[in-house]
Amino acid sequence: MPTESRTADVNAPGGVMTDEVGVITGELTLRTELSGAEATLHVQYKDAEEWYGVTGGKVTLADPADLDAVHTLYVALLHRPE
Repeated sequence: MPTESRTADVNAPGGVMTDEVGVITGELTLRTELSGAEATLHVQYKDAEEWYGVTGGKVTLADPADLDAVHTLYVALLHRPE
């Protein structure tokens, strides 16, 4: 099944909790990935190669068209520019 995704750069000075390495902070890239009906959040240090799963970052969408709204919501929650 094809995977659809959205990405955005965020500044998260308070950090984002990840499953693999704990909290990461600073300039990050957030990816919201849709597979089937499940949207999953991943984050990486900006321009890094490694992606980490966001703790609690999975949601089942009623409609795949909701991917943009879900991604926009998570970006708004995490992005805290100075």
